[in-house]
Order: sequence, then C-alpha cells, then structure tokens
Amino acid sequence: MIRFDQVTKRWPDGTLAVDDVSLTAPTGQITVLVGPSGCGKTTLLRMVNRMVEPTSGDVYIDGQAVSNQSPAALRRGIGYVIQHAGLFPHRTVIDNVGTVPRLLGWDRRRIRDRSMELLERVGLGAELADRYPAQLSGGQQQRVGVARALAADPPVMLMDEPFSAVDPVVRGQLQEEFRRLQADLGTTIVFVTHDIDEAINLGHQVAVLRVGGQLAQVADPAYLLAHPVDDTVAAFLGRDRGYRALGFVASPRLPLRSEEVLLVGESVAEDASGWRLVVDEERRPLGWVEGGRVSGVVQIADLDLGGTLAPVDGSLRAALDAALSAPSGRGVIVDDEGILLGTVRAGEVLDAIAAAERPERGNA
Repeated sequence: MIRFDQVTKRWPDGTLAVDDVSLTAPTGQITVLVGPSGCGKTTLLRMVNRMVEPTSGDVYIDGQAVSNQSPAALRRGIGYVIQHAGLFPHRTVIDNVGTVPRLLGWDRRRIRDRSMELLERVGLGAELADRYPAQLSGGQQQRVGVARALAADPPVMLMDEPFSAVDPVVRGQLQEEFRRLQADLGTTIVFVTHDIDEAINLGHQVAVLRVGGQLAQVADPAYLLAHPVDDTVAAFLGRDRGYRALGFVASPRLPLRSEEVLLVGESVAEDASGWRLVVDEERRPLGWVEGGRVSGVVQIADLDLGGTLAPVDGSLRAALDAALSAPSGRGVIVDDEGILLGTVRAGEVLDAIAAAERPERGNA
C-alpha cells in the first residue's frame, strides 16, 4: 500500500505544484492520477521514489516512510516506466530488461532467464532479445520498458504516461496487455495519464487533480462517471461521461434476433437486397455483405465487420457500440468462444439502458 500523507510541494520560485494531498493507493491495485496539464500528477508520482522531495508531508510504502530510506535502495525496489521507455540505446533489449537485477547482484543465468520470460509475457519474441532499441518500433520499446520495470519483481510500479507516445491501435493493445499482466502479478501501481479514457479503462480507482495540485475526487471509475463531485470534475470527464459509464453496466439478457447467414464461398443472388451476415463453418461472424452491391461468390474482401461484435456477458456500452457500428444497424452478439448467438438493434439496447441501475458505490 502507498499512502500520501498531507504532501505539499512548493517550488523555489513559489509555484505550488501539489497542495496538501492525502491519498491511499491500495495494495495490488492500479491507482490512476488524472487531470489537466499542470495539476501536479507527475510531481506526486515522483514523490514515491524520491525523485521529488515534498516540502511538507510524507509518503509511506507499507507503513514505512520513504524519507527514511536511501533513494538508491528505494528505487531499486520500485519499477518505473516513462513515456518514451527511457531505454539505454547502447544496450541490447535483453540487457535493458536485466538492468535492475544486475544492480541487485543476480547471476547471469538468472538474469537472462528472467529477462526472456518477461519479454515473452509482454508480447515480444525471443528474436528481438539481441536487438538495440533503435531497431524496435515505438510500441515494442514501450513493451521493453514495462518488462524492465518488472524484472526484479517489484511490489510497486510507477508509470508516467507510458503509452501516450504510440498510435491509438498500439496503445489499446498495450493497455490490454498491461491489465492482464497486472492481474497476474498483483503489483501495486500508480499510473499517471492526462487521458480520461485511459484512466477509466485501467484504474481500479481514479484520482482527479485540479490545476494547483489539489485532489478533487477519488473513486472507482463507475462511481466517478456517475457521480462527479462538482462541475469542474464533470467538465474534465467530458460530456459523454454518461456513455462511458455504460461500460461498467453489465448487459442484461437482450432480445436477440436470429440471422440468416452465409458462408464464405457461398453465392449472393443477383436480386438479393439488404445486409447478410457471413460466418465461418463454426458460426463465428466474419462480416456483413450487402445484397445488390455484391453478387456472386462471397469473398473475405467483400466483408464489413469492424467494431460490430459484442460478447453476450459484456457491458451495455459494448452492445450499443456494436449496434451503432454495424452497417446493417444490427449489433452481433457472440458467446465466449466467438460463436454467433444473434443480433440486436440500438433501440433495443437503449430500452435496456433505460431499465438499468446506475452505480451507487464509490469513495470520496
């Protein structure tokens, strides 16, 4: 557990960066610090590993004040990931990952085994181990940065906008991998971002800071979206916060419609009209094809699917997204194995939304 106890930071020029913040980051959870530029997120984060010393107050890790610990020893026990990975350009990928274990005096075999294990866990093949950072893509470099932070199995990890420098598709992939890793390892993480969607997606709890370094609200994502403490927090969350909140409302049993389906390789009649769903031999949806626009044998290149699938046990947001994104106007609902169960229209999802209860729990 990490506890910020009435910490304040005032810079020598008099600027107040953090203003009397008290906050607890629970053990084994991700606490996300979010807010506009200049609100003190990174300053607060860096107090944990003593890269910034508070003007007053203190930070505690498992009840021990960090101010009583050697900065060097403290940092060897804390994973740290920054925006551009911060890799050593003259060291190979595997040597970058093994940086902290090497400082801790591990033997070479143990360092290599641990480094290779982590490269695999973050989605990097063994063939990349002997490359240099400049030979990797931005997303690959960020994966190496995460692996390096995890190498000595630290109980605490600090992450300062680690995924903001990569494109949206890679960013989404990194977030999913990161959530899986954290769930597996149970690491206590403080994560800084300016992106409210990232905060909502990753955080077990989200701490919103105001400009001037004041803590505005701390809550789990669902409660935060449903009950912002004031207009300032509501404005930061965005006008579509109600739509985002649907991501935390489990979808009830929706009125699914059966679909007449086609298999790849089957023919569309020349006089056919409307949209038909194409599936594989196990009834996994592959995409929509429009009669009248495509005739003859259905090919994969003819299909339109992107964003139109939702799991049957997913959220109302996923179901509504699927219905709104489908060219046919019908969202495709699948089971845990991706097999077609039926389709649903947006109006039917909206009826379910109207009947759903909003989150009523959180922390101030």
